[in-house]
Amino acid sequence: MLTRRKVVTALAAGAVVGTGAFRGTVAQARYFDPQKKQWVDGEPVKRRLDQRKTPSKFKRRNVRVQTSQAPGTVIIHTDEKFLYLITGPNKATRYGVGVGREGFGWNGEVTIRRKSEWPVWIPPKEMIAREREQGHILPARMEGGPENPLGARAMYLYQGGHDTMYRIHGTNQPWSIGLNLSSGCIRMMNEDVEHLYDRVEIGTKVVVIGPGQDPGPYLNAPRNPFLSIFNGG
Repeated sequence: MLTRRKVVTALAAGAVVGTGAFRGTVAQARYFDPQKKQWVDGEPVKRRLDQRKTPSKFKRRNVRVQTSQAPGTVIIHTDEKFLYLITGPNKATRYGVGVGREGFGWNGEVTIRRKSEWPVWIPPKEMIAREREQGHILPARMEGGPENPLGARAMYLYQGGHDTMYRIHGTNQPWSIGLNLSSGCIRMMNEDVEHLYDRVEIGTKVVVIGPGQDPGPYLNAPRNPFLSIFNGG
């Protein structure tokens, strides 16, 4: 059952809004420490698209994993900021992702019921009101394109026939990969979301391992990065 760390009636597509205000500023990244079981402050992150590069560990690669999930399943480990597409027995393609900020983490099993190339972004009224209080004015609708915060592709997550309002989508802010900044959606670099989009079908099962949740029932991935490389990464 899908659970949320904070109840909201509708969540946005996971965009970090007010991009212009972030340029040249420094923000404190926060992440969930599974050992301490609490949110902690990370090192300051410069939010400049031309300065912050995505750490190399978040580059797409093939890895060995231990899982009972069937090939084609998507598993998202939000604490580690990785999305796994199971490609065969104990094999997966691993992508780096950005996930929900504190209060917007969630977990559960959902299904991809819709896919869109260069999707339209329609912020929920709740997000528009929330951001207006912080001095950010959001459009009622933004057509797809390079400036759209949903990026190049979007996959819409449903549970029991109902839209969760969560998406797996691209981003025009690649510096955000590896950080907790969204409103609950899973963001990927555009080249990675295009790669994933071409490999998942409508009806694909998606497992989201939320903050502090034990991944063991779904996934055990090698801790040593060299092990992943030597096994096909």
